[in-house]
Amino acid sequence: MNRDQPVSSFPARRRALVFVVLLGIVSLFADMTYEGSRSIWGPFFGTLGATGTIVGLVAGGGELLGYLLRLFTGALADRTRRYWAITIAGYAINLLAVPALALAGNWPVAAGLVILERSGKALRTPARDAMLSYAAKDMGGAGWAFGLHEALDSIGGLLGPLIAALVLFLHGGYRHAFAWLLLPALAALVTLVIARMKFPQPQELEPHPAPQAADARALRDLKVFLVATALIAAGFADFALIAFHFAKDQIVANDAVPVLYALASLAGGTTALVLGRLFDQRGLSVLLWTTLVPALYAPLVFLGGAWAAIAGMILWGIGFGAHDSLFRAAVAQRIPRERRATVMGVFNAIYGSAWFAGSLLLGALYDLNPLYTVIAALLLQLAACPLLWSLRSGAPG
Repeated sequence: MNRDQPVSSFPARRRALVFVVLLGIVSLFADMTYEGSRSIWGPFFGTLGATGTIVGLVAGGGELLGYLLRLFTGALADRTRRYWAITIAGYAINLLAVPALALAGNWPVAAGLVILERSGKALRTPARDAMLSYAAKDMGGAGWAFGLHEALDSIGGLLGPLIAALVLFLHGGYRHAFAWLLLPALAALVTLVIARMKFPQPQELEPHPAPQAADARALRDLKVFLVATALIAAGFADFALIAFHFAKDQIVANDAVPVLYALASLAGGTTALVLGRLFDQRGLSVLLWTTLVPALYAPLVFLGGAWAAIAGMILWGIGFGAHDSLFRAAVAQRIPRERRATVMGVFNAIYGSAWFAGSLLLGALYDLNPLYTVIAALLLQLAACPLLWSLRSGAPG
């Protein structure tokens, strides 16, 4: 096919695939930018005189704020129907705040930029996910569409910290690393503009929305699903706590900890492709198994040795990849497109709030005894399984 042929003349399936891949490449470059930043901004704050408490408050508070803001940004996207404008503005704020850290002269300025970066992500995520869902039908299903996107996203999450580490090795300064992250940030924005030019009306990828289930049943299922996702999120330990444990108990060498994080990203991205296909074929039963099996990460990483830590991080990555892709796919399948960004925002706010609360709980229990953390993590995630089981027959196919 001629490379100058307009995208609008492509078959529907190929048009949907091109759209998902373009947004996936945007996410790849975006993750290179802010995951590269997140891998080094903690120690960078230390050079600016921040304490551990300040770092923890900025990290946790910024993450929580970013999730809560999605309650409003999702509704804004559906109300205005300006999905592209909101997505582009959000990415610009999200990405350009990262290289601006190279200019921060004190920790309050740096903290403001970190919170600005999280706020930008909150602005663009519900609108972007709604647009992605429009391509799901012609892609063969929401699981495959979001799984492919997550796989490309995870590549960026793998490369970003490695690039930051390389820059630090060559130049020896955090500011150099933040400055170099301007390159993938610009690449993401350029790719986003190309996607906007080729697909000015992405809702046309879903010209005939799937019929909505009976309101009462759909609302009940959605509430049950949101409770299940909150339980899973609460039992999913943040990597910061896991890394703290590895360093404290000398489970692995300090310089191997980022490598384990990269391994988890690779595992999550790879399995998202397979799990996405399975989700489209078998529905929410796949989410049941991707909750049961990855839940075993907790005893492996907190109670085992080096080899158990590696296995646990692989399961942690698989679970994280499944949550980030299949949960969004499940929401997209159940919600009509005119309300999809709103519900995506609600889902993200509940998931993020539960994750934040769970992280506080698991961290406090860890200070008492790591075994308590393992028990709590297992109980929370296993409690979600009966809820997912009750929904399996009602999942759209």
